[in-house]
Amino acid sequence: MADVPMDIITDLFLRLPASTLVRCRVLSKPCFSLIDSPDFISSHLHHTLQTGDHLMILLRGPRLLVTVDLDSPDKVSDVEHPLKAGGLTEVFGSCNGLIGLSNSPTDMALFNPSTRQIHRLPAEPVDFPEGSRTRGYVFYGFGYDSVNEDYKVVRMIQCKGGGGAADELVFGFPYEVKVFSLKKNTWKRIKPVLPAIQLLFYFYYHLLYRRGYGVLACNSLHWVLPRRPGLIAFNTIIRFDLATEEFEILNFPESLAHENIDIGVLEGCLCLMCNHEFTSVDVWIMKEYKGSWSKVFSVPKPKSVESFDFMRPLIYSKDRRKVLIEVNNAKLLWFDLESKRFRTLRIKDCDSSYSAELLVSSLVLGCKGDPSEAKRRRERRASEDKMMQQRNKRDDFLSKGFKLVL
Repeated sequence: MADVPMDIITDLFLRLPASTLVRCRVLSKPCFSLIDSPDFISSHLHHTLQTGDHLMILLRGPRLLVTVDLDSPDKVSDVEHPLKAGGLTEVFGSCNGLIGLSNSPTDMALFNPSTRQIHRLPAEPVDFPEGSRTRGYVFYGFGYDSVNEDYKVVRMIQCKGGGGAADELVFGFPYEVKVFSLKKNTWKRIKPVLPAIQLLFYFYYHLLYRRGYGVLACNSLHWVLPRRPGLIAFNTIIRFDLATEEFEILNFPESLAHENIDIGVLEGCLCLMCNHEFTSVDVWIMKEYKGSWSKVFSVPKPKSVESFDFMRPLIYSKDRRKVLIEVNNAKLLWFDLESKRFRTLRIKDCDSSYSAELLVSSLVLGCKGDPSEAKRRRERRASEDKMMQQRNKRDDFLSKGFKLVL
């Protein structure tokens, strides 16, 4: 290894998945320094995003969180993370190999499943206004701000009083919006915000499949605010610019203003899914952000499903003849754009319902991870070692002190 030029080693390492690179750090001090360097981490991410190599699917469901190799669905790995507790850990987004995790609005983290490194977000209390006693719905968003080169988490919380659903319909509830910056490791409150944000928190919104997870595209997070007779006249798409940290309304085709819609992302572009009475779904895409929308394909209802309540495209195949779609939070299907046929993506040992996110293999967060988390691990190991020593001393005492004399 010492005789191989470093530029060749670098080129080789750029082609490897992050999980392999973590193990390659022990080969030599130069390899260790190279893999840990910010320039290499950035170059490796850029290469992975450009080539589409080492893509994974993150499956999340009740008591389920696994990664699946897109090219080899038999390669299934459980995602073990330090935030795992007795309850359900929520996954609220994926970006550049990181996922957002939440046990509660004050117990959150960013985690890299490839390197197993975690950054716990500082606990940020909910600032309840006067008259509010509990929190209602919580909406999250996670993305990379390419303008400021920063990873950010958006947390929107509804604050509830004691009036119940009747007060919610008539008056609405107050809410707060806060943004976490990984670069600064701090939270910041955002105000004022669009009046339309208030409508996100009406009770019906939680019935949507995506719930409150923001869709990341073009340096912005997006939420769809669906129409509701007597309350909201037409569909609305709300965007949060990660660079300016401001909310705006995003335009989309007027012909879809009263249709059953949802939003997603395809090849980095914001896409819109229009469900026609649960028989087919049209997919529209905005190739130039804030530009015009174009309908790119339509997906008929698969014969293998009883209902077609929800459909979301995830990624094109490498030959671009097929597109991987998620149906009803329960199935992944390859849809042939020419023949209009479906093929189930079968995943080993995974029969339960789940939602899916694309996940790239990256070294983001580095291999060393959060210093405070490393300190917690050292303290936990020291505590375990101390308990083991005490247990050994007790066992020695019992074995020596209570010998029977015959």
